[in-house]
Amino acid sequence: MKLASVAGVIGFVMVLAAIDAPASAQTKQGAPAPPAVGVLEAAKRPITEINEFLGRIEAVNRVAVVARVTAFLEKRLFTEGSELKTGDLLYQLERGPFEADLNSKQAQVAQLQATLDNAKLTTNRAKTLLSGPAGQQSTYDTALANQRSLEAQVQAAQAQVDLSKINVDYTEIHSPIDGRIGRTAVTEGNVVSPSSGTLTTIVSQDPMYVTFPVPVREALGLRDRYAPRGGFNAVVIRIRLPDGRSYGQVGHLNFVNNTIDQGTDTISLRASIPNPKIAGGVRELTDNEFVTVALEGVQPVEVIAIPRSAVLSDQQGDYVFVLGADNKAEQRRIKLGQSTSTVASVTSGLSAGEKVIVEGMQRVRPGQAVAPGAASAMIKSSMNGTTEGGPSDNSGGIGPKPAGNSP
Repeated sequence: MKLASVAGVIGFVMVLAAIDAPASAQTKQGAPAPPAVGVLEAAKRPITEINEFLGRIEAVNRVAVVARVTAFLEKRLFTEGSELKTGDLLYQLERGPFEADLNSKQAQVAQLQATLDNAKLTTNRAKTLLSGPAGQQSTYDTALANQRSLEAQVQAAQAQVDLSKINVDYTEIHSPIDGRIGRTAVTEGNVVSPSSGTLTTIVSQDPMYVTFPVPVREALGLRDRYAPRGGFNAVVIRIRLPDGRSYGQVGHLNFVNNTIDQGTDTISLRASIPNPKIAGGVRELTDNEFVTVALEGVQPVEVIAIPRSAVLSDQQGDYVFVLGADNKAEQRRIKLGQSTSTVASVTSGLSAGEKVIVEGMQRVRPGQAVAPGAASAMIKSSMNGTTEGGPSDNSGGIGPKPAGNSP
């Protein structure tokens, strides 16, 4: 019995030792190490202000070609979809009836002119006789009245000749502008007239207009922002094509509409943008094309900028973690202004010189001690790229929609 008791005591002691061993090991290891984070100092940097809208390309000049006389269409002298110059012949109408009418009117003028010449001789003779006993004033008056009547008839007949010449000219339909022509609505052999409607359309190609509606509230903000800096000259227009590519030319604002659309509460803005030919002789912009428009400030503005990846959001809004006393993370609510895909501008909640946690935020909790270190080269390079002006992505200066409320 004594040996059993001793064995039980020894077993109990061994169990207690086994239970206490992990606790002792944990005590020796100590508390978990603070998470490592990358830190970057908030500083004022130049950033290009960009506002994006949806717009459409419009031709500066647009012509609906119609017939001015009624005649058979003899020839179509253009290639559908080609580019034309001012004065190029498009359609040839039947000329015969109009030329015959012109000849008839010219003959009538010649006949009346001959009668007028004879009337002038009669008037001159009657005037000469007035100085002799055989002359009568009434004879002279009658001759003069007949002469003046014939002069009026000659003028009327000449006007008919001019009208016939115009109609003959109308049998040739020329392009009134430089531009690209569409398909023809009427083929050879058909009778065309002013009531036939549009035969084809021509739209100018270079430059083009880009029009886009802007909400009134945002338009007021843009006016207040750029009017003191030069108005239209303070901004440039860049566009992104439907396939996502950035267009290589820059446009300039030239018009703001004088009324607001009641249905959408927007006001229309318009810019002119070059549309030169590229490789293959084609042009990138087409009339009525749907594009994304970026209204971009010419001069960058100084703002407190931080990496866009450092900004976190919850139901209460945007926030960042800053490095506080004793290297403890502090949650800071901020308000964002104009931002790009890599850089966020902070309008309130953050001061220049504060150290913002830009990497490792996922492991950080408010009030938690952290192990700060310098931000990675990738983060620094993204900020430096923006310092040169405009977004540093491949969008050609067109960034995403502004984060937060637009300034």
